[in-house]
Parts: sequence; C-alpha cells; structure tokens
Amino acid sequence: MIVRSSATASVAKAAAKTAPRSSSIPLSSLSATSSSTLQHRSYATVQEGQPQQRRYGGLKDQDRIFQNLYGHHGTDLKSAMKYGDWYKTKEIVQKGHDWLINEIKASGLRGRGGAGFPSGLKFSFMNFKGWENDKKPRYLVVNADEGEPGTCKDREIMRKDPHKLVEGCLVVGRAMNATAAYIYIRGEFYHEATVLQRAIQEAYKNGLIGKNACGSGYDFDVYLHRGMGAYVCGEETSLIESLEGKAGKPRLKPPFPAAVGLFGCPSTVTNVETVAVCPTIVRRGAKWFAGFGRERNQGTKLFCISGHVNNPCTVEEEMSIPLRELIEKHCGGVRGGWDNLLAVIPGGSSTPILPKKICDDQLMDFDALKDSQSGLGTAAVIVMDKSTDVVRMIARLSQFYKHESCGQCTPCREGSTWTAKMMERFEKGQARAREIDMLQELTKQVEGHSICALGEAFAWPIQGLIRHFRPELEARIKEYGLNNGGEALAGGWAPDTGKKGLLVAPGQGLADDNRSSQID
Repeated sequence: MIVRSSATASVAKAAAKTAPRSSSIPLSSLSATSSSTLQHRSYATVQEGQPQQRRYGGLKDQDRIFQNLYGHHGTDLKSAMKYGDWYKTKEIVQKGHDWLINEIKASGLRGRGGAGFPSGLKFSFMNFKGWENDKKPRYLVVNADEGEPGTCKDREIMRKDPHKLVEGCLVVGRAMNATAAYIYIRGEFYHEATVLQRAIQEAYKNGLIGKNACGSGYDFDVYLHRGMGAYVCGEETSLIESLEGKAGKPRLKPPFPAAVGLFGCPSTVTNVETVAVCPTIVRRGAKWFAGFGRERNQGTKLFCISGHVNNPCTVEEEMSIPLRELIEKHCGGVRGGWDNLLAVIPGGSSTPILPKKICDDQLMDFDALKDSQSGLGTAAVIVMDKSTDVVRMIARLSQFYKHESCGQCTPCREGSTWTAKMMERFEKGQARAREIDMLQELTKQVEGHSICALGEAFAWPIQGLIRHFRPELEARIKEYGLNNGGEALAGGWAPDTGKKGLLVAPGQGLADDNRSSQID
C-alpha cells in the first residue's frame, strides 16, 4: 500500500469534492511529493488514460514462416536452404528434448489442425517417466489427410515448402525422442506426395535425416504413406488404424496413442502446419513467436479464404487479426462489398456459421471465436454473400457428413442420416415449425456420444444455422404452406396426402375420419 503525504491527500480530497469523477486534475495542482504516488492512483486522484489497444494483423514479410507459400521459388533443397531451412539444425537437435519441449511451450504454439491443444504439452506426453527403459520404437505421425471442406493449407505447405515439413519432422521427433516419422498424406494429393517424396529423398541424400541425422548423432527416418481419401481418417486413431492396414475406424480411448499408438508403440499424431512451424520457432526463439497475437493465441497462422470473395487465397497472417481486415486486405473484399456479406464459416465446414453482425468486429483466434459460439478450426474461412441459399448450403454439408460417417457409432451413423434427410426437407420448406426444435434436439443428443468428433462435426453447422437463421427456416416453411395449400405434415408428407388416399401414420395431422377411412 502506498502512503500519501498530507499535502497530497488534502489536494486529492478537495479535488474529489469540487470536480466530477470523470474530470481530470492538472498535474501541476499536485505537490512535488506526489510524483511517486502517481504510479498507483485511486479513483479520487488523477485518472490515467486507458492503454491503447493493440491492433493485430499486418504481418511483415520477414516474419512469415512460409516464404514460398505462393511458389515463387523452387521446392528443392538448395532453394529451401536459401530461405533459412536446415540452418543450424544440427545444433538445434543436439540441444535435447527438454530444451525443445520448453521452447515450444514458451512459444504458446497450439495445434493447427483444429483442436488448438498446446503443442509443447502434447509433445511431452511420450517422454513419460522411465521412457528410456522402453525398448519399443517411438513414432511421430504427421496428419496430412486434409479433408475438411474449405481447407487447403497443408497441401500448400507440401506442394511449395516441403522441406519445412521434413525438417519439422526431425525437430519435433527429437523433442519426443521418436525413432521415425510417418507422414500420412491424403490419396488425392498425388502432386503433393510426389513433391514431398522428392524432398525426403534429397534430405536422405544429403545426410539431413536417416543415420546420424545432420551429423547430430541422432538417428531418424521419415516415411510417406498415401491414404485413400476417407474424411474420418483425419481423426488420429482412425489414421493409425489405416496406417496399420486396417479399416479406418476410430479406436476407443484410453489407451491413448502416446502410450499405445502405431503398431502398439508410443506415438503422437499432429498436424502438418504444427510440425512445419517448429524449426523456425526454435531457431528464432519462443519470444519472437509469442509476440504475435493475443495471449493464449500466439503466433502466425495460415488462413484459407474461399467463397464469395474477389481473390480467394491462402495467406499467412498474425493470429487475432480482425476477420474483416483479413478478407479485405488479402482477398480484395467480399464480392459486392462488405455490406453484401451474409455470413461466414470461420474455421472449416464443421464450425458453426456466423452472420454479418458478428463478423463486423470478429477476431480470428481460438478464444475470440469460441466466445462467438464458433471455432477457429483449420482457419478455413468460407465467405457467403447475400445471393447464398444458406439453408441449402448447410443441407449440402449434412449430405457430406452423412457420406463420410464410418458407421461405427450408432449416434453418428443414424444421426447424420436423419439430419441429412431433415435438412433436405427444410431446404424445400417441407417441414413443420416444431421440427426445428426437434432437429436442434437431435444434434444435441449426438454431441459427445460418438468415439470421434465427427458427431460434433455434422451437428455444429446445423446448430449455427438454427441459432442465427431460424427466421429463414420458418419463412421457408410458411412459403411452402402458402404454395401447397397448407403446412407439410410431420415427416414431410404433403398436405394433400389424405386426399390422394395414401397411408399416413397416426399423429401426422390428418383428421380422424380421413385417417380411419384410409386404414379401412
């Protein structure tokens, strides 16, 4: 507690009586003895102005990790080394796993695959007590099975900056004392797989990976494995099952992959972007990386902007950049101007939709989007202008998730089927108003009741639609009723079903006499 001089206290008391609280007192009116007191003022003395809030965004070129994102340079080893890859990697690897883990933790890096789990903590799980005595191989598994609609960041890394990923495998592998890395790449990415395989071969040829990697005394191998395009194989345990040659269906947890993973050995599954940024972080320092973005949302991020923008692109920007600035600065704005914006899906198709009124001042990071009842996900920004049929759009996503469900869990298998059918009817207005709440309840029942997150993936877009565009659903139902002689019966039956003599289940809205005559 700071003790004021009697002169200062009397001046402050007089000022509090004669001036409103919001007014400020000239510094000259305070005695010289109060100079140290000004550092911690109470409400009765001079009020300091609010600290100026930092505006995020406007990442400088020298701070971009992915220098070849647009393919202006070659993908070969010589070009990669020209832009900083493989620089002093030997010294980095020789610093040991503890230093690497602590540096990644200090950087504030969170998983770039969607979940946003702290990467340093995740990498440390394999270094459990007594791991040195475990003679099993240990694996880093890189998830390059990029199948989220709207997402195209990982393929850009593999296509344009493959050596960043290969070097990242070595650095992250050393952090968790892995013996090898498996890069599981989506089957459709033929060109990306070709470029990446060439980079791996170059690294082997120059002694950067393999026996005595970079001359560090650490042995580390990198393997590339092509998948078959199943969306569900993006889930870590499903990916491991596929790598082992089995059907790509998620495993129950526990045991977790860090204890029992690929081939029954300790494994960590992580995203391409997460791995690719680690060498630059440890090379330039955790403090440098943590200087971008808000607290708990540090660093730079690849954003994929598509949809109704003038110039769709993938761009590296600072975390916490305002959504509007991101679109207008890098994409030339929304087609038809910002006022023509209807809604945005901020993090890939599985994140809830946000209407324009929220997008006006939305920050693009994990916490800000969570506060807006959505998520950063893969940072795949899908922009929709006012020409979009938003109900049809969500109905199309529902069809996608129905098709991609592996069918292992009943809530997901049945829930995705029913939501797709219901959304198909809602698109036409062929539903009842009460079915909106039924649909909402169905999505809530699926959440948290499936082995993997695909249950949430198909539920959240529908919840976002109902939360922000319920009037659109109701208007469509009303319009259908006006055009077809009444609201559709429960289950989507046309209002004239009874007149046509078709059998309708009890309780679907027909009069008792009509129903009984049909049954007879």
